Amino acid sequence: MAEDVVKMNSQDLDTVDWKAVSFTYVEYPKGDFLGYILAWISLLPMMILVSFATLIIFRRDLHTIAFAMGLVVNEAVNWIVKHTLKEARPMRGRQNLHTEYGMPSSHSQFMWFFSSYFAVFLLLRLYRNQSIIDDLWKYVCALLGILAAILVSWSRVYLMYHTVSQVAVGAVVGSFLSAPWFCFVHFLLTPVFPILSSSPLGELLMLRDSTLIPHVLWFEYTCSRSEARSRQRKMSSRKSQ
Repeated sequence: MAEDVVKMNSQDLDTVDWKAVSFTYVEYPKGDFLGYILAWISLLPMMILVSFATLIIFRRDLHTIAFAMGLVVNEAVNWIVKHTLKEARPMRGRQNLHTEYGMPSSHSQFMWFFSSYFAVFLLLRLYRNQSIIDDLWKYVCALLGILAAILVSWSRVYLMYHTVSQVAVGAVVGSFLSAPWFCFVHFLLTPVFPILSSSPLGELLMLRDSTLIPHVLWFEYTCSRSEARSRQRKMSSRKSQ
């Protein structure tokens, strides 16, 4: 009886059309070390999304939320353009894994939106030091973001997930969208951040507005250190009584 059930289930499975979850599914040529490295590099957009989710959950900073909203809008534009142009991906013998359209590349568009916005934020909006040497880390981080976008774009072509034109269009669209979104956040949303953070809903969600704080990391470090020392002194005074 059990054997008949197993046989029936196996027959049913043979008629099922299986489909891979391609969200993090990346193939590379077997034995190709460079392809292996580029396959991991092509997962950078997913790593960035996880980082944004972590920052939003644990820090609740309004500008971080606005940045993440821009990435979502960018992905929505990519989906609309893809399903409007309906250009196929390059063929490489595994058509069943490439069910989505390829123009423009979502990985390329995501990374160029991220790197362009990140560079503009670092160089224009973030606090400025008196010397260029003190601001050197900003230029290094901006260049690293652009380098990451270039590597991800190259990986999509090297691994034959996209053509050069699909990656190039994604880079242009992502870079172009980052500029108006930065202006929207900087000129329209930022003035509203203090109102949102002090509203009942903002206090309930513990939203933060760090716009006027020049060194956020140093500010949080000094605040936590001083609070820890204050509590330690109170505990010591209680024990001595």
